[in-house]
Amino acid sequence: MTMTVTTAPCCWGVDDIANPHLPDWRLVLDEAAAAGYGGLELGPYGYMPLDIGAVSAELRARDLYIVAGTIFDDLVDPENRDALLRQTREICALITELPEPPRAEGQRYAAPYLTVMDWGHDERDFAAGHSDRAPRLSDAEWEGMVANIRAIARAARDEFGVRAVIHPHAGGYIEFADEIARIARDVPADEAGFCIDTGHSLYSGMDPLEVLRSYWNRIDYIHFKDIDGARFDNVMGRTIRFFEACGEGVMCPIGRGVIDYPAIRAFLTERGYGGFITVEQERDPRNAGGSLADVKASRDYLKSVGFTHDNGEETA
Repeated sequence: MTMTVTTAPCCWGVDDIANPHLPDWRLVLDEAAAAGYGGLELGPYGYMPLDIGAVSAELRARDLYIVAGTIFDDLVDPENRDALLRQTREICALITELPEPPRAEGQRYAAPYLTVMDWGHDERDFAAGHSDRAPRLSDAEWEGMVANIRAIARAARDEFGVRAVIHPHAGGYIEFADEIARIARDVPADEAGFCIDTGHSLYSGMDPLEVLRSYWNRIDYIHFKDIDGARFDNVMGRTIRFFEACGEGVMCPIGRGVIDYPAIRAFLTERGYGGFITVEQERDPRNAGGSLADVKASRDYLKSVGFTHDNGEETA
């Protein structure tokens, strides 16, 4: 069994492609490779170019691969369907032609994946982490979101053979325990799996290990984050957007926060997980000068507690 550890451009502050402070995508590739990773995510739509030849050449030059692409957009608005499907097709057309990720025993579906996240609603962004004050969708709005997700997942699967994975995200309309349970009921398992994120789970008031256990049969891909407990307590006492909290350092290198990764490793080992785990640490891109040190620290910590890595090396 190999748990393959990769990373993502959000560790360099890449979440909003309109942000003028984003680092060049080739720098992200340079530093991901320098930190010892063999793979990473594509990042938000529009960050890396949709040019198969150019991206493939840059990946091969660093011996890297792409583990997943991302839909990070408004999944609720029915009028956004065409844009969502355009993104799906363009992302999948790219990631399926890039250097192929490794396949390990224990993976239900081969990478690359398409992570699907709802985003873009101020009323939920300012309520991130607060289930009691976060507005919920009406039944009709919920059904519209489900229809959009299922359309994305079917296009990825049927046209490109890509597995879509739903990612509950702080500040979106799939965040809290009731919403995760509802989306699991409403989107068939043969259409989409889950990407559970330990940091988002904790940020949103849940125990990450319990979320992994509860949705084990739907989990095809996992994100790891860690949370600075003191900063988390501070932002939870304020009205603050999710990424503003990240800009204040609520996310920290893995092993320096409050999440129990040895316990998570024990659970994943018991269940025979042989898939990908992507390290993330959202931040302000103006602080990306510390990204290389942080992603290396996360990788080194995970190695120290027994996770294998993307180059196949065995650890204790």
